Amino acid sequence: MRQLRILVADNDPAMRKYLRANLEFSGYETLMAMDGFEVEKVIKLKLPDLIILDTLLPGRDVMEMLRLLREWSQIPVIILSSRTDKQHKIQALNLGADDYITRPFLLEEFMARVKNILRRTEPVPSVPEPSSFSCGNLEIKFGERRVTVADQEIKLTPTEYNLLQELALNAEKVITHTSLLNKVWGPKYEQEREYLRVFVGRLRKKLEPNPRKPNYIITIPWVGYKLSATRGNGNGADLEKAVNCQYS
Repeated sequence: MRQLRILVADNDPAMRKYLRANLEFSGYETLMAMDGFEVEKVIKLKLPDLIILDTLLPGRDVMEMLRLLREWSQIPVIILSSRTDKQHKIQALNLGADDYITRPFLLEEFMARVKNILRRTEPVPSVPEPSSFSCGNLEIKFGERRVTVADQEIKLTPTEYNLLQELALNAEKVITHTSLLNKVWGPKYEQEREYLRVFVGRLRKKLEPNPRKPNYIITIPWVGYKLSATRGNGNGADLEKAVNCQYS
């Protein structure tokens, strides 16, 4: 089995050394970067499986780096930040981060989140049954992890895809916030509802003709979400059924 490769980009030498020692102890190949320019070089040369990105990294604006990275790559990113305001966290998630860890943090929590993200990005050993799903113009090939809308392929991050797959495998059913968070992110994320709101928003931007009036991912107020082919206001009320969702 290939050794997974993690890039640690942090401006604090002591933190880089600390994280490297623990990641390598857990069996990961660890790459280092101390500023934004090194991050870009390492990503292009080594193509890591996961990036740990410090928001205080010198050389480049980290949020801008994240935005540009998402234009060409789906490599998962964990943001490390000393800021505790939710808006900064939501901004990072909206720009494409997969997770956000606030300093100071417990090593056990950090390692658990690393393992959780890498688990979500690993190839799935067994293909879900059925093998494909269609709902209006949306089509998913589960075996290929391929998503198209109106025959145009849509690039999703691993977490975005896993969330969509969970909704698709339960099409027309209401899935609660807690159930989705548990299934896609894991039990430790059951209270992280902002993750769900942000990632549903990210999916809608990629899948929906009008994300403000979604046809596919429908909000069920105070409860959760469901995937359906509908026309309406996207809030679970007064929706007109457009087509049936089908498996094959």
